Amino acid sequence: MMAHKPMRLVFGGMLCEVASRFPDMVVLDADVSSSTQTKLFAQEHPERFFNFGIAEANMVGASAGMAAAGLVPVVSTFAFLLALRAADPVRSLIAYNSLNVKLAGGYAGLSDFADGASHQSVMDISVMRSMPNMTVIVPSDIETTRGAVRAMLEHKGPVYIRLSRHETGSYHDGSEAFIIGRANTLKDGRDITLAVTGTLLPQVLECSSMLERSGYNPSIVEYGTIKPFDRSTLVYHAKKSKLIVTIEEHNIIGGLGSAVSECLSENHPVLLKRIGIRDTFGESGSYDELLEKHRLRASDITEDILETMRCI
Repeated sequence: MMAHKPMRLVFGGMLCEVASRFPDMVVLDADVSSSTQTKLFAQEHPERFFNFGIAEANMVGASAGMAAAGLVPVVSTFAFLLALRAADPVRSLIAYNSLNVKLAGGYAGLSDFADGASHQSVMDISVMRSMPNMTVIVPSDIETTRGAVRAMLEHKGPVYIRLSRHETGSYHDGSEAFIIGRANTLKDGRDITLAVTGTLLPQVLECSSMLERSGYNPSIVEYGTIKPFDRSTLVYHAKKSKLIVTIEEHNIIGGLGSAVSECLSENHPVLLKRIGIRDTFGESGSYDELLEKHRLRASDITEDILETMRCI
């Protein structure tokens, strides 16, 4: 396994790596480039970097004009600011006009642990996936972050990519391309399906091992794309599972759990358990303490699943 690295550092480095391949790409930030690591791109390509100060809505509006002029803007700031403070121009200018803007929401989920509830972004997926024309990408590790950056730049149209502040490892061998709209089956089991998105993937891998020791044979399906949603992969697993479990570092309302619930109810109803942040704000504390509070560690997830299975 590759050494752990902050996802933001992988993101910033990848922008530099692909800069020559996408000469029309420009990067915009809102005075947090040292946090989001777009400063790496600014250092290598200062003529293609624009710092808008603490003016997120203005930055998004300017990115729409740049896209209309033929550039490919990558707009980077904290996830809660993109999804909420700048939501009006994201909706009215970018999504409505289906402009080729890439929105990079950093410090997502609980990963901005030190700044507390005001900065922890627990509803950004629900906001972005509800916007027509918007593609929503949620990488889980080093390899998927690198692949997601390439995929979003190749894609024509608005994209929201969700990035964590937390360090991440490498749980893929790098041989699989990141394909927008396709879920990744990491394990094909038979009785429980674990559907996961984002940086809780290592917790789910550990949970799977715990479930196996309890006599179950779970499937693991990774959703690197929340929208468009891969319905066929989910239905395939639902047809052979007694229980579908969604795991996400996001409010259980509007995120992966909601997307899975919508798909199952229309295509193949089966018992669903949503594991995530249960419609509450975060608070200050270490990242590990917050995962423990919201029962998002592998042991907590396993315990909740086993309790559900006993009731079936």
